[in-house]
Amino acid sequence: MKNRMLTFAAISFLLTIFCLQACNQSAETKPETKEDLVSRGKYLVGLMGCNDCHTSKIMTPHGPMLDTAHLLAGYLTSEPVGPYDSTVLKSWVLFNFSTTATVGPWGTTFSANLTSDESGIGSWSEAQFFKALREGKSKGLDGGRMIMPPMPWQSIGKATDADLKAIFEYLKSTKPVRNVVPQPIHPGHA
Repeated sequence: MKNRMLTFAAISFLLTIFCLQACNQSAETKPETKEDLVSRGKYLVGLMGCNDCHTSKIMTPHGPMLDTAHLLAGYLTSEPVGPYDSTVLKSWVLFNFSTTATVGPWGTTFSANLTSDESGIGSWSEAQFFKALREGKSKGLDGGRMIMPPMPWQSIGKATDADLKAIFEYLKSTKPVRNVVPQPIHPGHA
């Protein structure tokens, strides 16, 4: 009886090991398709809240909702920057209604166009995208200015290479929206 139980335990153990190895091998050897990358990138963009700042909003009976016609197009140049009381900037950061323009002690910044259009990231290489998010370089260019607040590139740049690649693939697959976002406005130059 004892021998049967030991034999059964040994067989169960070996089957478990075999199954785990088979599962790991199939997960490791299954190549990720472009569709898989785009799908994962879309998921990550949603999870990370990219639309919060990079998509304009429209008012509905249920409050502000994403303007899906301009998904990830950044600050729309057709939106005027409204007046604000600059004395509050000593202790506040202000967002416009669409949360695509921000005013703070650094000046006024506008969220970038992340669509696949040339006015967005359409002409960017993957290396530029990585440099922008890992080093905070505007447009991923060495000589460019730093990405301005409130963009949390320091946090997003900690994502894995695989996640950043998926995000890039998704953004390159988006509907192109022609929208040239203005440069930041330094304090006192409004």
